[in-house]
Amino acid sequence: MRMVASDLDGTIVRPDGTISTRTLLALDACEQAGVDVVFVTGRPPRWMAPIAEVTGHRGVAICGNGAAVVDLATDRIIDTNPLTHDAVRRIVLALRAELPGAAFSLETTSGYRQEAGFLPHTAVTWRGLVSRPETPSGTVDELLADDPVVLKVLCRLTGARADEMLAAARRVIHDLAEPVHSDSTDCLLEMSARGVSKASALTRLAAERGIDPVDVVAFGDMPNDVPLLRWAGRGYAMADGHPEAVAAADELAPGCLEDGVAQVLERLLAGEAELRVP
Repeated sequence: MRMVASDLDGTIVRPDGTISTRTLLALDACEQAGVDVVFVTGRPPRWMAPIAEVTGHRGVAICGNGAAVVDLATDRIIDTNPLTHDAVRRIVLALRAELPGAAFSLETTSGYRQEAGFLPHTAVTWRGLVSRPETPSGTVDELLADDPVVLKVLCRLTGARADEMLAAARRVIHDLAEPVHSDSTDCLLEMSARGVSKASALTRLAAERGIDPVDVVAFGDMPNDVPLLRWAGRGYAMADGHPEAVAAADELAPGCLEDGVAQVLERLLAGEAELRVP
């Protein structure tokens, strides 16, 4: 084991937004043993400062499902794999036809912006997205007018189920983007550029560090983790994770609330047999 690549929410970050002391100690033990620790998340770069503060990790993180690499020491984006504006417009057009009533927003390197119907234009929080009066709002063309670097397109359809939305997106935009979701109870899809995933970004990072996939241990729990779990030499899905993640993994780890990542890492660092969950 030369690298640990871990998803955040639902994997090491609990529903209340905390990371357990046991998990923090296990990640620190990896770094003390010379094992690279890389957070690989769907979160946008603007959500990473609190993670760096809590964990004390000052390396790099892969954000936006592979669309950006962030230096946690400086809170700077150091690499991007963005969507073209043409792709953004075509994605929105295709999904509007397939998912009537859907609304869209964009994660860019300069911040979050939304269509007027995506979230109420007041100070509220929904799935971590905050809409305030100063949040840029308008049509998709207006949101693209200042030529932003677009990391993700978000699609929200009130009352829909994420798995059903994902199936629809895979039918109509498979040649334009990588549609995923990170919570099956939500009504939100996330789209990054075609060919961009947690695995694609980690492939480059591992190669730069001379680390082969066989020496990487990865953890995740949702469809956006599937490429990562398949790419790593050892991919662990959380036992309470989405069926697609479970099917893609080599092994299962106990759930986030059971400190599953910590349990696996403790055993791997101790040289014990890999943990298996029935």
